[in-house]
Amino acid sequence: MADIDQINPERQFAVQRIYTKDLSFESPNAPEIFRGEWKPQNELNLNTKVNRLSDQAYEVVLSVTVTAKVGDKTAFIVEVQQAGIFTMAGFTEQELGPMLGAYCPNLLFPYARETVSDLVTKGSFPQLVLQHVSFDALFAQHQQEAAAQATGADEGVRQH
Repeated sequence: MADIDQINPERQFAVQRIYTKDLSFESPNAPEIFRGEWKPQNELNLNTKVNRLSDQAYEVVLSVTVTAKVGDKTAFIVEVQQAGIFTMAGFTEQELGPMLGAYCPNLLFPYARETVSDLVTKGSFPQLVLQHVSFDALFAQHQQEAAAQATGADEGVRQH
């Protein structure tokens, strides 16, 4: 009988590097935007991208975009791509999805949040602290939507 460690090797996970891949700050209506009352409407957009670097190494890029508007004027737009290189061994394909789509973005988000806050403050705006984001919930929602689309596509094929 084969040793269980040979069939399912021990899982290993390591953070190799966390870095800012790209960032941008725009304040298209400065200095006029500073003259009015500060009651912004903030919009947050998140996206993740995974690049396989080798059999066990992955780059995960978390893109965070915050757009603040006062009325119909854009106060600022901040875009941050926070990235990390992660090594993973011993995970099944089913386990890699949540690791790359939820766990790694959860590790990257605090770094992106700090960068966004610093850029907004350096732009002379009041501090912006992004609230916690549940990447586990977002990943689950994305999986459900993908499954629903796949089911819809299958039904569409059958109807023809």
